[in-house]
Amino acid sequence: MKDAAAASSYFADTRQPVADLRAPLNFIERQDTKPVLSKPVSHSAALTSGDIKHFFDFEAHVVPISDMREIAGALSVDREGFELLKHTTAVSDLYDDDSVEQTYISEIEALLRRRFCASRVVIFDVKRRSDGESGAQKPEGLGGPARRAHVDYTTKSGPQRTKDILGEDEAERLAESGARIMQFNVWRPIRGPVERSPLALADASSVAPEDLIASDNVFPDRVGEIYHLAHAPSQRWYYAPHMTPDEVLLIKGWDSLDDGRARYTPHTSFNSPETRDDAPPRESIELRTLVIVE
Repeated sequence: MKDAAAASSYFADTRQPVADLRAPLNFIERQDTKPVLSKPVSHSAALTSGDIKHFFDFEAHVVPISDMREIAGALSVDREGFELLKHTTAVSDLYDDDSVEQTYISEIEALLRRRFCASRVVIFDVKRRSDGESGAQKPEGLGGPARRAHVDYTTKSGPQRTKDILGEDEAERLAESGARIMQFNVWRPIRGPVERSPLALADASSVAPEDLIASDNVFPDRVGEIYHLAHAPSQRWYYAPHMTPDEVLLIKGWDSLDDGRARYTPHTSFNSPETRDDAPPRESIELRTLVIVE
């Protein structure tokens, strides 16, 4: 697999870096401060047919958020947990399901195969989001940006989701063969440049294990598990200002290897203090993927 140094060939940007900013992000309250400990639970939009409902408390902390473009060529999914790549799509309308199914998915499969020398790439979910008043239409309801720092999978749910997607026999075969399986979200603006609700990503190497709080996410047919992030001053945050549709973020959600590399990347949208009042809504598409390296 390509090392961190080689990642620089994937991204070249001539824009001037943006000054670092400070903005509030939403974090889960640490559960060990509660008089009665219980596992945090959320009801998904698919279950509520509306907004996600959280049955635990969050708290806002103002944190410094740095421009990742200054270090984009050195970013590594194995260290920071994310990368910013230049990648143009042939799809002119990312709201068109047929174009996404017939063209865009194949483009992202090819990108991930090249980036990781993967033997197989499986794309299992497509999500669109908008921070406009009506959100983005999804099968499970209207989708807006996630406003709380989180990771989509955990030590428990990463392997389980792999079994759900690949089947138990294939997942077991891969595990026994020593194959590496990684889950990535591939995030792209549908329109740009992004001026509202950009993504903030935590440098995974700055996140302590005790900052990741396992939380149940209840769907109509299953109970998933994600991590919500508790705040710590040591955490380092980055964003890519003014992202355009010819850029993508690779965000690692889970890695079967547990050898000191980044395994989980907390992320959230946020309100930038630099956002203009008349800025257009943020619209984005993300593909959830499994990358298999045998």
